[in-house]
Amino acid sequence: MKKVIKAIMAMAAGVLIAQGANATDKKLTVAYIAPSLDIDYWQWVAHGVQQRAKELGMDYVEYTSENSPAKQMDNARVIATRGVNAVVIGPVSSTSTPPLLNFLAQQKIPVAFAGIGPQPGQTNFTSSVTANNYETGLAQGKYTCELAKERGGKEVGMLSLPQDRENAQKYLKGAKEAFEANGCELVQMLETKGLTINEAVTQANDLLTAHPNLKAIYGMYDQAGSGAAKALSTRGLTGKVGVTVADGSPTTIQLLKNGAIQGIFFQEAVGQGIDATQQVYNALTGAPTKQNMALVMPLVKAADIDSDAAKKVIARVFPQ
Repeated sequence: MKKVIKAIMAMAAGVLIAQGANATDKKLTVAYIAPSLDIDYWQWVAHGVQQRAKELGMDYVEYTSENSPAKQMDNARVIATRGVNAVVIGPVSSTSTPPLLNFLAQQKIPVAFAGIGPQPGQTNFTSSVTANNYETGLAQGKYTCELAKERGGKEVGMLSLPQDRENAQKYLKGAKEAFEANGCELVQMLETKGLTINEAVTQANDLLTAHPNLKAIYGMYDQAGSGAAKALSTRGLTGKVGVTVADGSPTTIQLLKNGAIQGIFFQEAVGQGIDATQQVYNALTGAPTKQNMALVMPLVKAADIDSDAAKKVIARVFPQ
C-alpha cells in the first residue's frame, strides 16, 4: 500500500513539475499601442519596445490608434482577446485613458505609458515613463528667454503640443514660470493638430507676422523646431530669432549644427520604449516596478553635439 501511495505521489509531483515547466516556458507577449505611426517619435518608441522585448525573450505585436480614442479602445479589446500579456502605450491623449485603464485592469493586463502619461488622478497602471516635462519646461523656458534677451527683446512665441496631453500641460506650466521669473513675455501660443513640419511653418509665420518684435520661439516638439527654422530661413531671420526645441532627431541635429536652432532638449524616445517594456515585464514576473519614471531631458547646444556625453544621450533618442 505504501508503495502505491509513493508511486501516486511521485506521479503527481511529476505532473506539477511539468505544469510549472510549461508555465515557465510559455513565451510572454507585449503589445505596443501607438497613437499614430506616421510620426517618427512613435516609431522610435516602438523600436525601443521591440528591442527590449527581444532581449527579454518576449514576443512583440504592434497596433496604431490612428489618433482615435475609439480605435485605441478597439485595440485594447483585440489585445485582450488575443491573450497578450502586457501593454506599452503612447495614448492618443491623456483624457482618453480612464476607460482604457479600467478595461485593461479588469483583464489583469499590466500597462506602461511611454511619452505621454495618463490623465492626472489615474493610478491603475504599472508605470508611466515620460520626460521630466515640468523641469524641462522650466529649463527650456529659461534658455529661450536668454536667447530672446541676447537678441535685444523679451517677446517669445510657442509652438505647442495639444494641451489635452498631460506632458504638454507640464511643459507649458514650467515654461510660463520660467518666462515670468526671467523677464520674458509669452505673446502667443499655437497648438499643433497634426505635428507636421508644414503646419509648424505656417504657425511660425503666423507668430512672426503677428509679433514683429518676437525674438525667440519655444518649440515643444521636434517638427516645431524644423518648421520654425524653415520659416525664419525664408524670411532671412536665421539666427536673428532664437529657436529651441524638445525631442531631437537627425533633422534638428543638423539644423543645430547649421545654426538654425540654438538648443535641443533631447527626449529619449527609444529609451522610453525600453524602460516601459522592462516595467511591464517586471510586473508579470513579480519583480519591483516604479509607477512614475520621469527621464531627464538634457540641453545640447551646437558646440557640444559631437561630445561623448551627447552621443550617449542620442543613442536613446532614435535608432542608430
